[in-house]
Amino acid sequence: MSVPSPCINLCRMSPQSGYCEGCLRSIAEITEWGRADDGRKRAILHEVARRKAAAASASPRSPS
Repeated sequence: MSVPSPCINLCRMSPQSGYCEGCLRSIAEITEWGRADDGRKRAILHEVARRKAAAASASPRSPS
């Protein structure tokens, strides 16, 4: 079974980060996705997860 794309159809590149605001992939990763094997896709998804975690830890938390 093929690795599903992380695309959520919110395709807008952030000028600050250089990543898509929807899926957190770079232009190079988005372009590569269609021809990448499943191992490479999993590596990209690992980077996306790392970016999400970093963004979550950098976001200010709301007061409890």
